[in-house]
This record gives sequence, C-alpha cells and structure tokens, in this order.
Amino acid sequence: MIRTVESQPPASAPVLAAYSYCETVTGQQARNFAYGIRLLPTPERRAMSALYAFSRRVDDIGDGALPADVKVARLEDTRALLSRIRDGAVDEDDTDPVAVALAHAARRFPIPLGGLDELIDGVRMDVRGETYETWDDLKVYCRCVAGAIGRLSLGVFGTEPGARGAERAPEYADTLGLALQLTNILRDIREDAEGGRTYLPADDLAKFGCSAGFSGPTPPEGSDFAGLVHFEVRRARALFAEGYRLLPLLDRRSGACVAAMAGIYRRLLDRIEREPEAVLRGRVSLPGREKAYVAVRGLSGLDTRNVTRRTVRRRA
Repeated sequence: MIRTVESQPPASAPVLAAYSYCETVTGQQARNFAYGIRLLPTPERRAMSALYAFSRRVDDIGDGALPADVKVARLEDTRALLSRIRDGAVDEDDTDPVAVALAHAARRFPIPLGGLDELIDGVRMDVRGETYETWDDLKVYCRCVAGAIGRLSLGVFGTEPGARGAERAPEYADTLGLALQLTNILRDIREDAEGGRTYLPADDLAKFGCSAGFSGPTPPEGSDFAGLVHFEVRRARALFAEGYRLLPLLDRRSGACVAAMAGIYRRLLDRIEREPEAVLRGRVSLPGREKAYVAVRGLSGLDTRNVTRRTVRRRA
C-alpha cells in the first residue's frame, strides 16, 4: 500500500456533515484513539474517524444488553450495510452518516474493508461467549478485533514510496493491533469478569493458579496474580517490539499518529506492570496531560526515530 498523492474533488456538504458526526463520536468515545488521529492531515483524520465510528457501532452491538440472537441479527444487518458500502451502493444522500463517511473514505483510500467483516466475526465470538484455551486461540480473536483495525488503518496511512520492507507493513500493523488488544485485555480484567467474560488463555490462568477467575478487588486466594500479569506484559512487549517496525515505513505524520496511540498503550502497560493488582480495583488509565505528552513526542518524531534506530541495529 504505497502512499500516492492524487487531486481529489472537494467533499460535498452532506459528506462533510457525515465526517463531522464521525469525528464527534470518536472524540466522545475513543479518547486514546482521538489523541493519535488528531496528528493526521484532515483527509486521513476524517477517514480514520469514519473507520472508528463504524467499528464502534459493531462493538456497541456486542456490548449491549440485548439477547444474543438479536445481537447476531444486528451484526448481520451491519455486515449487509458494509456490503452496500463495498459495492458502491451508498451515496451522499443516505440517511446513515457513518455509512456516508465510510463510503467516501473507501473511495478515496485503498481501505481493505474486509477487515470490518473480521471485526464483526470477532464480536460474534464475544456474543457466543467464547473462551480461549491457548494463546494461539486468543490470537485468532485478537486479529479479528484489533489486528484487522491495524490493517484497515494502514489503508489510510499507506507506506512511503521506496520504504525498505514495505511489503511487511500489513504484518506489522496486524501485530501492533495484537499488542494493543492484549493491553486492553489486561486493563479490563475486572470489567470483563463482571460481564461474565474471560479472555486470557485458560492455559495461562491455570499456570498461575487463576482459573477461578476474578470476582473482586483482590486476586484469587493462593494465586500468583502478579506472575500472570507480568507474563502477559512480557508477551505484549514482544508484540509491541515487532509491531513498532511499522513506524519507519510510514510518513512523518502517520508515524506520529501510530506512535502516539501505541505510546499511550505502552505507558498503560508500564502502569499495569508496576502495580498488577490495580486492574482488579478498576480501569487503569492515563491522565490527559500524559496522553498529550505522548502525542507531542510522536509528532516531534522522537519515538519514530528511536524505533528506527533499534530496527537498523537489528538488521545490521
């Protein structure tokens, strides 16, 4: 996916209104994501907001209080809408602003919309209440709900012409998505448990005496909960290290966007590592000023340059 610069006709008023709606949804419901995409040029920022708004709709169906059969029906309705977008059957007069914005973005950028089908598949796994025996099992889910988002985003970012190793960019984007999702799973252990969901692999839970689950603000009696968290943190760090190889393949502002979003999650991972039991007491988060600092580092190129140096050393 090489970045190309082509002249585009200005977006119409209905399309701009649709993008504005998506940006509002993104700003209100995805603060970590919003910190990153604000670093992008306007067309890319709008396209990313459209992707987020559609993805948010899918996630909200899965997280809602409706019966499972109703959720499945709504997910399939959303898949049908995605097919209409893919087939060019949504125009600017459509009454669904998310569909209008995503259809416009898909015409402007080579977005692999099949990734949104994968997201729907992943949310269907949630609706079925699937659990995961091994990390390889969990990776299938993570690739659907997060790796696919990385590959979709790469369709908006593109890669720099002449970037060495650009053919592996989708692989790195997918891996970075896995790193973000595993961080999310660690952060949300208590919240997911209260909703009856367990994502960490059963093999890992058994290894650290945590098979009984997480029903309160303290670890299961006799468990090595800190050991479990540190084990998963190491796995996430290895995924981040591999996924960060995407950054040198992107232009400055796209790289800054990815560095900012990934940097926020890496700092969350640092907090979780320092105090594992904090995730059982509530959601671990970063204050706004720290997120802003990470965004500034990304825009200044500090994180991208650091990753580039590490990548060069590994290749040498």
